[in-house]
Amino acid sequence: MDTAISPALAARAERDDLLTLGVEEEYLLVDAEEPRAAEAVEEVFAELPEELRDGVQHEYYRTQIEVASPPQLELDRLADSLRRLRSEVAAAAERAGVRLVAVGTGPAAGHNARIVDNERYHRMRERFGDLSPGQGMCGTHVHVSIPDPETGVLILNHLRPWLPVLQAATANSPLFAGRDTGYASWRSMMWERWPTVGPTPYLRSHEHYLTLVSDLEASGAMLDEGMLYWYARLSANYPTVEIRMGDVMPSTDDAVLLAALTRALVATLLREVQDGVDAPDVEHPLLMAAHWRAAHDGLEGLNLDMATRETRPAWRLLRQLFDYVRPELERHGDLATATLLMGRLRDHGTGAARQRALLAQGASVDDVVDWLARTTRGIA
Repeated sequence: MDTAISPALAARAERDDLLTLGVEEEYLLVDAEEPRAAEAVEEVFAELPEELRDGVQHEYYRTQIEVASPPQLELDRLADSLRRLRSEVAAAAERAGVRLVAVGTGPAAGHNARIVDNERYHRMRERFGDLSPGQGMCGTHVHVSIPDPETGVLILNHLRPWLPVLQAATANSPLFAGRDTGYASWRSMMWERWPTVGPTPYLRSHEHYLTLVSDLEASGAMLDEGMLYWYARLSANYPTVEIRMGDVMPSTDDAVLLAALTRALVATLLREVQDGVDAPDVEHPLLMAAHWRAAHDGLEGLNLDMATRETRPAWRLLRQLFDYVRPELERHGDLATATLLMGRLRDHGTGAARQRALLAQGASVDDVVDWLARTTRGIA
């Protein structure tokens, strides 16, 4: 499964003036009978079909596995690809005696996981120590194509005010070690321990971007460009911007909606860049506050309206974003699907809200993990 943009796809995107998109998702492996995480990634890899392996990778811990969809132009093809990846990897996990769960952190109590036996991961562990104890943290990354790095940097500036509400929409880790943390996305709070995690700074140019990357490597805060964990960055491997602040979400529908909104947002901001519109230089502490609010409240609470600096219902801010990008949703052929999926999200809530609703109905953490495993595979 090729995860690079082919020349033919790039030519078609340029001809039709459309942006490609792709999604990476990280999942947790849990025991077949108990809700605790299971260090079984190598066993799962051994059960994967050969044709799928190029799209599946290791993550930092032995309790995690990551998939990457091929880049697409059509949203339905992206959805089909993600469903196939989830189904095939879940089936491989079951053959290995474990379950695949799309959740931001380990909901149940368990031992701290060991890292994958990889030279780079060992170097990270040696340099940064026990920054992220637990069973693994699992996120979603959306890649959207850009014409060139200089334009990509300007798009990163324009993205900054919009990312907190998208983060709120992905919240899917309220439980950790068997209890409700009080946050909709506890993964976000754990993830922020790493020194380069946070909102993308306001960038003057692509040269400024490269200088910051070089300076951060020289400082020791990251080993290489792959550890640039800003919430949006230029991909080191593909001609894309990579939006990466969200939890992995329980269902394919959730991921497809995020992908559709993200592509439409990037396309809308690309038009603004081409029209010479300056990005708002939102103060970094205000962005940090908005991302903290997204992690705490999710979509069911409040967040900051960056235009007015007032708190407003996060759902209303997401609706505002939807209306803002509607022309690009329509131009890319995504409006009908995105409208349907927005309705489902409004009816059912985020993954965090759905987990808490189960607990409120008397379910146990075991029951929540069972529901997550079924939803990940698309059978809930």
